[in-house]
Amino acid sequence: MATRTDTRAPAPQASDSHDLIRVHGARVNNLKDVSVEIPKRRLTVFTGVSGSGKSSLVFSTIAAESQRMINETYSAFVQGFMPTLARPEVDVLEGLTTAIIVDQQRLGADPRSTVGTVTDANAMLRILFSRLGEPHIGPPGAYAFNVPSVRASGAITVERGNKKTVKATFDRTGGMCPRCEGRGTVSDIDLTQLYDDSKSLSEGAFTIPGWKSDSQWTVQVYAQSGFVDPDKPIRRYTRKELQDFLYGEPVKVKVNGVNLTYEGLIPKIQKSFLSKDKEAMQPHIRAFVERAVTFTTCPECEGTRLSEGARSSKIDRISIADACAMQISDLAAWVRGLDEPSVAPLLTALGGTLDSFVEIGLGYLSLDRPSGTLSGGEAQRVKMIRHLGSSLTDVTYVFDEPTIGLHPHDIQRMNGLLLRLRDKGNTVLVVEHKPETIVIADHIVDLGPGAGSAGGTVCFEGTVEGLRAGDTVTGRHFDDRAAVKKTVREPTGVLEIRGAHTHNLRDVDVDVPLGVLTVVTGVAGSGKSSLVHGSIPPGENVVSVDQGAIRGSRRSNPATYTGLLDPIRKAFAKANDVKPALFSANSEGACPGCNGAGVVYSDLAMMAGVASTCDECEGKRFQPAVLEYRFAGRDISEVLAMSVTEAEEFFGTGEGRVPAAHRVLGRLSDVGLGYLSLGQPLTTLSGGERQRLKLATHMAEKGGVYVLDEPTAGLHLADVQQLLGLLDRIVDSGTSVVVEHHQAVMAHADWIIDLGPGAGHDGGRIVFEGTPADLVAGRATLTGEHLAAYVGA
Repeated sequence: MATRTDTRAPAPQASDSHDLIRVHGARVNNLKDVSVEIPKRRLTVFTGVSGSGKSSLVFSTIAAESQRMINETYSAFVQGFMPTLARPEVDVLEGLTTAIIVDQQRLGADPRSTVGTVTDANAMLRILFSRLGEPHIGPPGAYAFNVPSVRASGAITVERGNKKTVKATFDRTGGMCPRCEGRGTVSDIDLTQLYDDSKSLSEGAFTIPGWKSDSQWTVQVYAQSGFVDPDKPIRRYTRKELQDFLYGEPVKVKVNGVNLTYEGLIPKIQKSFLSKDKEAMQPHIRAFVERAVTFTTCPECEGTRLSEGARSSKIDRISIADACAMQISDLAAWVRGLDEPSVAPLLTALGGTLDSFVEIGLGYLSLDRPSGTLSGGEAQRVKMIRHLGSSLTDVTYVFDEPTIGLHPHDIQRMNGLLLRLRDKGNTVLVVEHKPETIVIADHIVDLGPGAGSAGGTVCFEGTVEGLRAGDTVTGRHFDDRAAVKKTVREPTGVLEIRGAHTHNLRDVDVDVPLGVLTVVTGVAGSGKSSLVHGSIPPGENVVSVDQGAIRGSRRSNPATYTGLLDPIRKAFAKANDVKPALFSANSEGACPGCNGAGVVYSDLAMMAGVASTCDECEGKRFQPAVLEYRFAGRDISEVLAMSVTEAEEFFGTGEGRVPAAHRVLGRLSDVGLGYLSLGQPLTTLSGGERQRLKLATHMAEKGGVYVLDEPTAGLHLADVQQLLGLLDRIVDSGTSVVVEHHQAVMAHADWIIDLGPGAGHDGGRIVFEGTPADLVAGRATLTGEHLAAYVGA
């Protein structure tokens, strides 16, 4: 090797000066000309109350522009297949690097999507079994539950030299179970929930949501198909009519001069409702499916989704179905035990992926777990797996509250992963509320001071010590600690759970006290959700508020989602003696220029689409004639522009008094959403805001038991105190069972049920039942140790 004799320091390179990401004049959403300088190759945490503009700065400005610029380097042909991104509203963005976004968006909820398919672990397992499985049944596709077996034969014409017709056969072996088509469950449909057989089609026999007998095209296809008599009650159909009505093959028919496809009712329902994941449906559709359809484990594949051939091929007496059903930590050990030089690189890659699961705290999952059942925090950590072993450096990693759904014990592990990504030479940007993660930051940007229009400015930039000393909302609440209650409520009864064995629960027997605040704790994967969501007996008057995404387009807003707009429309209609439909931007009152959207979208193919404010209504979304109608001196567009706090005052007293609207607004204020405007599109809300919006909606239901799944998700330290007050009010009107990791909520509880001691098959047992004070005093569990440290006991 050559030796270097020149010991002088190298001359500084111009490239070394680019060590900052500079943002000047950012105005996305509620940001008010924000300018910040973010150090590269450091861990920067963005804090601030929910709705202060953190996501607007990090995701909608920095990450969005980075992705847009990378997309522009591809050919126009490739860009046509990619999502189009508009340039963020910002004056200057300098020093950007490639951004990799790891957000909380739920993974695809397709029925055939599993943890294994999402992370490519299944693909590697299939190759492994196609090489080593005995008996050998075929290529990797033969072990895939997404690939059906296909057989065909016939004459084909080969156009080469002299044309000649040859006989050909085609055979492909797939691993899909033919009975359930790779879903693992089969469905049985209750016909009485689809139609009233005492009525005819013209009398509105269908009871399926959205199927109206007069104008609905779907219904007209059946009524005018010629296969059935639309004026005859369904119960009087002949056998042939009933067969055509329920199971008819797809065929073209003419309805009112339009060519449409007629198909039997059962296959139609299966395609339109049952091909989608139940968890991803709108609430009223899901309620219909739960009534009309019973899902049972497929009797042929026993829920494994795989054909008999795929299950018969084994390595060391383990089939691919057995491997996918194993806990991932056990599967990793099994893979390490295989010694086969012919597939050594494959075993190394598969072992590395499985070890990443364990390292990130997801070793308790199995590869056959449907991806739609993962929580937001679990989904985010699954996405992290592909980045852990990456050799890329000088990349910007962007995380959205990576500690959501994590027990304090698991947060230390997550912090280690963030620091490891930074130490490889990457810039790590984290939006976070938990002080345990904020404290490891090299640089902190605190946004605020308030939420919505009261936020959008930078209140502080600097170190953790500077934040603690600073007079910002985050700084003041940084060292807040809730004390354990001295007196707890007495239960009014118990909710008995006996022999719970959902997922990893081990025949758990527990009495959940009623009339008190019960908090269920335990490390991630210990069985909390299985106990609370999967084991509470039906018919117990339970209202469940989970972290599932709100389904809504940019036309949906808090007023439409909560039902608030209905009493407002009626009040406007009554005051002006016109129809309520005029006051809906999605109905008769919509501006014809933009169809009630307020903006006109221009699709520019592979370039980013442009959204410009509608010239006709100036973004107000309504026809000019509708804006002439007033209620208590305000038109409908002015009401939708109000914040919840303003509207609560407006509809509470005087001539604008509307008690039904005031009640809904009161609930929105209770959950801390007073700053939201009534007409703000749901697509612009953060994760924490969406869950609190759902909670406000569910508070209208008279439930005996409220089950809340981590209500502090996305909540700033300052907002947790308000949430505790809300939980107390809910408990006083009924009962609250909360699945939670936040120590402030644990300390505030009347009763704690702690599951563990570990995750997966190391969990599933009750390790503590009692008051928070007893848990702190005993320190016998991981939760007890962390809670004791939190309250300073």
